Amino acid sequence: MSAPFPGSERAKHMGELKRGDERWDVFIEMQPDTDVGAVRGRVHFVSGERRRTTSWIFLEPTERDIQERFGEFSAVELWHFVQAIEG
Repeated sequence: MSAPFPGSERAKHMGELKRGDERWDVFIEMQPDTDVGAVRGRVHFVSGERRRTTSWIFLEPTERDIQERFGEFSAVELWHFVQAIEG
């Protein structure tokens, strides 16, 4: 899980989604929100030149908490995100 994320050093590679010939690298971008004393997170899906991004869907006390919450999503739920933000 060490693939670089194009455009942000604040993102962590969380794995890969595969379905048939379709493949997406999945990243979580995290950003401190000092106004509320928490960390925001959003998910990026990258496949070659294609890129899809959720809105800021996480708001947790720490980056570790965001990673744990992300771990609660199944692959099927992640595919739903990719399809919902299809551009």
